[in-house]
Amino acid sequence: MKLIIQIPCFNEEETLATTLAALPRKIAGIDTVEWLVIDDGSTDRTVDIAVEHRVDHIVRLARNMGLAQAFRTGLEACLDNGADIIVNTDGDNQYCADDIPKLIEPILQHRADMTIGARPIDQIESFSASKKWLQKLGSAVVRTVSGTQVADSPSGFRAISRAAAFQLNVFNEYTYTLETVIQAGHKNLAVESVPIRTNPGAQRPSRLVKSIPSYVARSMLTIFRIFMVYRPLRFFSALAVLPFLVGSGLFARWLVLFLFVDPTRSRAPSLILAAVLLVVSTILFALGLLGEQLSVNRKLLEDMQLRMRLAQSGERGTRDRES
Repeated sequence: MKLIIQIPCFNEEETLATTLAALPRKIAGIDTVEWLVIDDGSTDRTVDIAVEHRVDHIVRLARNMGLAQAFRTGLEACLDNGADIIVNTDGDNQYCADDIPKLIEPILQHRADMTIGARPIDQIESFSASKKWLQKLGSAVVRTVSGTQVADSPSGFRAISRAAAFQLNVFNEYTYTLETVIQAGHKNLAVESVPIRTNPGAQRPSRLVKSIPSYVARSMLTIFRIFMVYRPLRFFSALAVLPFLVGSGLFARWLVLFLFVDPTRSRAPSLILAAVLLVVSTILFALGLLGEQLSVNRKLLEDMQLRMRLAQSGERGTRDRES
């Protein structure tokens, strides 16, 4: 049983050494523990520090591609190097590495395909009151959309089984955290939250969250996009409800007035608006039906992709990749 701990890094020279020093080399139930650093186009000594601390695998991206791409590249490299379990953590030493055995325990016991470290949000001093509230709200929305019980969806401290990693596809260019949880839920993967600790005072200002409004907007777009891809009929039907109800109400009002009040008045504006709203509702519902048909093709393509990945994993060596 091989565990690879991957760390996406972008200019983490100030904190990477501390992060690596805390990582385990031996864990009960694991035969081999290896470390993998994804250098996301760093311009400082991040790679040098990784080499100095004898990191087993270093994957270098030619330029800064963003957290989502770095995470995706890391998963592929871990699978290429034979990982049975992949643990993802941050290079800023935010998460307590001593909790890694607890994080992977549900996977070792075959209770979960993926685990998400649930931070004690209320106890993190660096989080403002608004950020704490938004973190909880965002996780609640993701739980509803994904059908999982993940307590801390934005957490980057997570463990993924080899089988689950083969099935995950990260399309978002901004972040992987919300997308992978929603995707795992819709793929019927077993996802479990594990309470973990954070290191006090170890967190630098987030590079992902430039501003709260921007983060909220991007997160909501990610949730809507994933929900639209995996539940198209439900998504477009929900959008169609309002124009259908308003359009039907306007048409019913027009019909009552025409039949029982004054049939000489056409009331054309109300009739036209009702017709437009009903047409919009019909189009949205039709898009949902079309999306549902396309989702069948998507599932077939994902199945083919999974088979190809499994076949290729048996052919590739354990070489490191460099992009």
